[in-house]
Amino acid sequence: MLDPIIEWFGQFGQSIMGLLRSLWLLVTSPFRAVVALYRRSGWILRVVLLAFLIPIVIGYGWFAWHAAWIRGYDINYPDKLDLANPLKASAGDQVSVEGGEQSTKTCGRSFVVTVASELIDLNVNQNKWMSSNPIYKSGFFFLMEWDQTWFMDNKAAFQRGAQQAVTRTAIELADALGRVRGTSQIDPDLKDAKGDLQFNQYTWYINPFEEDRPFGPTTPTPSYFRSAKSALDKYNDRLADCKATFDARGDNLLQFLDRVAKDIGSASAVIKQRSEDYNSGWFDTRADDIFWYAKGQLYAYYGIMKALRVDFADVVKSRKLDDIWDLMDEHLKRAIALDPFIVSNGREDGWMMPTHLTTIGFYILRARSNLVEIRSVLDR
Repeated sequence: MLDPIIEWFGQFGQSIMGLLRSLWLLVTSPFRAVVALYRRSGWILRVVLLAFLIPIVIGYGWFAWHAAWIRGYDINYPDKLDLANPLKASAGDQVSVEGGEQSTKTCGRSFVVTVASELIDLNVNQNKWMSSNPIYKSGFFFLMEWDQTWFMDNKAAFQRGAQQAVTRTAIELADALGRVRGTSQIDPDLKDAKGDLQFNQYTWYINPFEEDRPFGPTTPTPSYFRSAKSALDKYNDRLADCKATFDARGDNLLQFLDRVAKDIGSASAVIKQRSEDYNSGWFDTRADDIFWYAKGQLYAYYGIMKALRVDFADVVKSRKLDDIWDLMDEHLKRAIALDPFIVSNGREDGWMMPTHLTTIGFYILRARSNLVEIRSVLDR
């Protein structure tokens, strides 16, 4: 009775070992070819090979060291920013009342801007921006893209997801929050930050194999993002000195939340499609990119939503949104707390391989439903 089961497990184990052996041969094939060439070469060719290989080895070592993990990653990072004191109106500001809510020029730093600046700092100062790195763009010895592997691509996906949330925030700051009813002149610092954050994410100093980017020399992506951080910090300094505007009206909050709901809804749609079309479990090499992109996006929005709650404290209090907001924060935090060693995209009713994509997608939908509920309250 047990023989067929034992035989099945034996065949399954052999299949796994065969797959791992094939993967090992593929991964090590460039190294084995170079070693074989080195052994049968004379000393002149060996010197040439070493002169050619040493920079490559150093480059891949540098890349592996920086791609291995995210420096400064902390799911409790909003708590370290002292999100306690909402923006205050200055005595000389004009305060208008509409529907029981105040709209005013403010004195005091915006926590939304502070969080956005901190997230940029995490991406390009505390960490190296991976997507524009030439070794990342060239893939594994030009044999395959890093996104087709289980390793060395998760950090890049996380950074792109977080940067998407920061870019969306900068757009809303420039187009709505940093202006009075959208009719005043756009704030120059917010305009600069918005433009810099929309710069292509894959540009390095020299881009010889990409038609949509200048050959070079040119300014790389991280420099634009650092410039955006500087512009956001300048705006926040002027805001603290009552020389800038942060229009904390309920309709601006409604619009911001609506854009965020659509943003994470788009990520949820990608997860849904991948989960339905592919069920290869741990062997889905694209699942980890989608998972970490969504996690980066939610990581950023977790801090941005906490900051938004403080900046719009009067609106949140007057509309009694605290309970719903707490639920949204909880769902976002539980999503970014997910940290599988290998992302698996198994069947939803599978019994061997988990489905991490569906799990994070579940929390995205829960958070999005909270956003929609908050929006409906604000729209009454």
